Amino acid sequence: MTNNQADSELKRVVGVTGLSLNIINITVGAGIFALPAIVGVELGAFSIFAYLFCGIMMAAIMLCYAEIGTRVTKSGGSYAYVVAAFGEFAGFIVNWLAVFGWSILGSAALMNIIADSLAVIFPVFSDPWIRGLFYFILLGFLVITNIRGAKQGVAFIKWITIVKLLPLLGIGILGLSLIDPDNLQWEQLPAIKTFSNTTLVLFFAFAGFETALGASGEIKNPKRTIPLGIMLGGAMVLLIYLLLQTVTQGVLGQDIELYKNAPLAAVAENIMGPIGGTLLLIAAAISCYGAVSTDVMSTPRVLFAGARDGLFPKFLGKVHTKFATPYWSIICFAGLIFLFSISGGFEQLAILASAAILLIYLLVILATLRMRRKKSEQAEKTFKVPGGWIIPVIGITSILWLLSSLSAGEFLSIAVFLALICAIYFGVRWIKREKR
Repeated sequence: MTNNQADSELKRVVGVTGLSLNIINITVGAGIFALPAIVGVELGAFSIFAYLFCGIMMAAIMLCYAEIGTRVTKSGGSYAYVVAAFGEFAGFIVNWLAVFGWSILGSAALMNIIADSLAVIFPVFSDPWIRGLFYFILLGFLVITNIRGAKQGVAFIKWITIVKLLPLLGIGILGLSLIDPDNLQWEQLPAIKTFSNTTLVLFFAFAGFETALGASGEIKNPKRTIPLGIMLGGAMVLLIYLLLQTVTQGVLGQDIELYKNAPLAAVAENIMGPIGGTLLLIAAAISCYGAVSTDVMSTPRVLFAGARDGLFPKFLGKVHTKFATPYWSIICFAGLIFLFSISGGFEQLAILASAAILLIYLLVILATLRMRRKKSEQAEKTFKVPGGWIIPVIGITSILWLLSSLSAGEFLSIAVFLALICAIYFGVRWIKREKR
């Protein structure tokens, strides 16, 4: 069945409110529990401008998604957009970047936040061996649960959103009265290199909104819903982040470095006493685990589908005889999260994950420009980003600038990964041609 045929069976029921809330839920992830301190330590009160820069950059990227999302309305999100513009090879690269570069590294980064948060309460979690065993147990539980079926996982994800957002909003609102204005002043501007490096880490908290467009085939009136939903959701995310950074910086000030692993918990302790800090640390750990559980439930299905289409190794397309789940995809996906969890800390993994998603965004912006040149009757009825090339160029320039802050080792890792993807693609094509 083709994508168009499959989408014709779907009901278009997602409106502006549903799409914008979905974007907020997906984007406001567990990373925000740790990032205010990482950004604050490097930039001080100037950190607010890093958030504003990310907000402007994401607005440019989101507008391009809004335009191409009204032109290519079938399911698949970034993958569908890039395939429509550049074909199968570019789509293959996007799929691998999304699964391995973003999902696996991103989940591994969140696993480190879980251990870092709990280490504040239980110092034993600072021991690498204990952390490794802890990761194995948590991921093993998710593997067993998802092999047996995803029904429980779906229910878990619904209430985890409340656990995640309520304490964040509570801290932001209640903490405003505790802000010391002196903590929001800066004496000198940070170096451009420091600003770009820190912004690249911060970008981890802004990425992920495009996941909500994976269900493009179920969005009603895409021409209106996609642009409005994207921009409303993105604006709310930026406001929440600015509130949290302002409160964290304003309350902790120079002491923010002392709470690098759990800055929001320190703010909660200032508001409610020790019990507040403990509760927020637990909320952070639960939120991170919820985000990882979402990934372990959904992304292996992408591996499974890709294996059936020849994008990934065949054994990943096997289904469990008893539980009817893609068990090898689940095991391999969780296994890779475990390996990366024990091999790096949050900041390092967040940088690599951000680099992967930036490459996807770059391809989607280029796909948007390419699709503009394809004349069709439908193009007359689609949303078009105002200002011609200005917004796409802002997005492209911002992405290239952030990628330029990667270290030589990080550049090499990305280059090797891309070379490996290309080798796999052409290797699979050669094998298929030889079998004919």
